[in-house]
Amino acid sequence: MEKVISFIGLGNMGAPMLKSLLKAGYHVKVYNRTPEKARDVVTAGAELVENLADVAVPGGIVITMVSNDQALEEVTMGDEGFGQKLGEGGVHLSMSTVSPDTSRKLAEFHHQHNSHYVASPVFGRPDAAAAQKLFILSSGPNEAKERVKPFQEAMGQRVFDLGEEPGNANVIKLGGNFMIMAAMEAMAESFNLAEKNGIDRQVAAEVYASTLFNCTVYNGYGSMIANRKFEPAGFQLELGLKDCNLVLEEANAKQAPMPFASLLHDSLLASVAKGRGKHDWSALTRIASENAGLE
Repeated sequence: MEKVISFIGLGNMGAPMLKSLLKAGYHVKVYNRTPEKARDVVTAGAELVENLADVAVPGGIVITMVSNDQALEEVTMGDEGFGQKLGEGGVHLSMSTVSPDTSRKLAEFHHQHNSHYVASPVFGRPDAAAAQKLFILSSGPNEAKERVKPFQEAMGQRVFDLGEEPGNANVIKLGGNFMIMAAMEAMAESFNLAEKNGIDRQVAAEVYASTLFNCTVYNGYGSMIANRKFEPAGFQLELGLKDCNLVLEEANAKQAPMPFASLLHDSLLASVAKGRGKHDWSALTRIASENAGLE
């Protein structure tokens, strides 16, 4: 059993995921662009590394959970990145939500350096990460996937194997995020209809989440949307816009029309323009409320 692993990125998701690894008994070397944000995980037992390149153990495993494609490419392939130092036999477990093309690009980079890349984005918010209840997607070389599976299982409740094509996990992740956005918009419009008929929004949310749509998304986001409670953000709206852009890019590349994604994109973009980028991404539903004259 490998006991020493490396972790990069301590945002809302990264920190609780790293703590799950510590609870499982792993020694974790951690790098974060802002060292002050590492105090909590260092107190919990992680080892802080000051230089990005030094986070990798040759032939070891590096887990990344960063905010976007550019950040992922920089920490991996940049001048100060860990990619070249990871070395022969090393595995990069990338858990960020990025484009399939970025995963394919990084997989090729690692192949050229005799290391491996496993794309492994997750479904779940920070509370699910803290409870080790994430659903984890996984695509990449079979041998590398088997090697990182114990770490994935330490952070989540189920791992879905999506084959060896490195972009597959990202395709499913982006499709899932699109479906969450679509569900949030559907809830908002239904709650608005109820409110305009004199029915309490929270009652409408309870009915739908208890009957036809008794599932995680409707139970979790339904209450937030009904109560218009969009702070603090579990997942920032500006990151939702980033993901919607990635969905549309992939749809265009594969000639798979997604007209509803285009509508959601406009609501997300308008929300950012109104200064709501740091709110929870469920705040995209405020546009529907404004259009209905309810805000």
